Order: sequence, then C-alpha cells, then structure tokens
Amino acid sequence: MRLLVVEDDVALGERLRTRLVAEGYAVDLARDGIDGAHLGATEPYDAVILDLGLPGKPGLTVLREWRAAANRVPVLILTARDGWAERVEGLQAGADDYLGKPFHVEELLARIQALLRRAAPVPDTELRAGDWRLDEARQCLVDRAGNEQALTATEFRLLRYFMRHPDEVLSKTRLSEHVYDYDAERDSNVIEVYVRRLRGLLGNERIETRRGQGYVFRSGD
Repeated sequence: MRLLVVEDDVALGERLRTRLVAEGYAVDLARDGIDGAHLGATEPYDAVILDLGLPGKPGLTVLREWRAAANRVPVLILTARDGWAERVEGLQAGADDYLGKPFHVEELLARIQALLRRAAPVPDTELRAGDWRLDEARQCLVDRAGNEQALTATEFRLLRYFMRHPDEVLSKTRLSEHVYDYDAERDSNVIEVYVRRLRGLLGNERIETRRGQGYVFRSGD
C-alpha cells in the first residue's frame, strides 16, 4: 500500500516516513502544499496524511481541490490539538479522519489501517488465503498450525495489495504504483519475479496470469 505524507515539519515528516516504511508501506513525502497537491492529484495513493498548516498552499485548499476533481483518496488530516474549527472545516471539506498534534505514532498507524480497510474491496481485519493468514504486524504468513513463513518487504507489500483486492484484474503497472514509492525504479519484470515467489508459497493456482492484462489473486480456498 502506498501513502503520501504532506508535512512541512522536516523532522516529523522524516520520522513518519521511517516508521511507515518499517510498517510495510511505500511512502512519498511532500513538504509544502504545492508539491503535495500535485502528487496527490497525479499519483495513485491508497491514503494521504495531510497537515493543514502548509507553506505554499494550505492543506484545506489542497483537500478541496482533490475533492472538486473527484479524487476520493482517503485523507487523514493533522491539526493542532486545540484546532477544533480546523477539524470541522477539514471534515466538511472531505477529510475521512483527523488527528491532533502532538500524537502517538501508534494511534496514527491504527487510524491509517482503519482508513485502508474501509476503502479496500475487502475490509476484513484478517487477510487469508487458503491455509495462510497474513500477519500485518509482523509482516509474515502464518498457517493454521501457527507456523510462520517470513516475507521480504516487497513480498509483503505485494501480497497485502493482492489480498485487499481479490478477484480483480491487477495490471503490472497498477501493482508497481502501489508497491513502490515515487523515487523507486519500477521494473515490471521485478513484479513477475515476486509473483513467482508468492506462487511458490501459496500455490500456482492462487495467482492467475491474464495475458496482456496482469494478474488475478483468487480469494477462494
């Protein structure tokens, strides 16, 4: 899953990006409203963390522009703890959630996970495929007997996206856009390599190739 963080506080922005990457997300960081507005309008993010007090263009303006353009990306706004008026304005402008500063990163992570679940075709708290369950906290697969299968960071991001979008045709381009951040080198052949690895774990029948279209992750047991 790919996130955009729009935050002008350099230290906070880097801290959030580091933690979110460690949690298995691909993350882009913008430090002003102009860059944030552009990235949010042109890149396919799964969710956005948006500060309201941004240089260049206020966060509320950025949010209103996205919504006016029918961009429905889930947005969590960051506000001052006592900024109740900003929170109301943000929700009225189309924000999906808000969090007051200062905040615990664990709460932000929980809120982002909730936004992603609500936005995905599969909103389940547990993601399963046959005998396997994806443990999102530890970024590994767990079978019915409790045995664990380690995943690389890319395998985890790719599998989580597959499992959140089962029985859909997912092109290599779409998968790359949601697995890698903006600065990553995206090679469709790399997606093929990771799909083969996942098939080795889950079975060839779990991920179907649609020639000229992409892949379909089968949800049935």
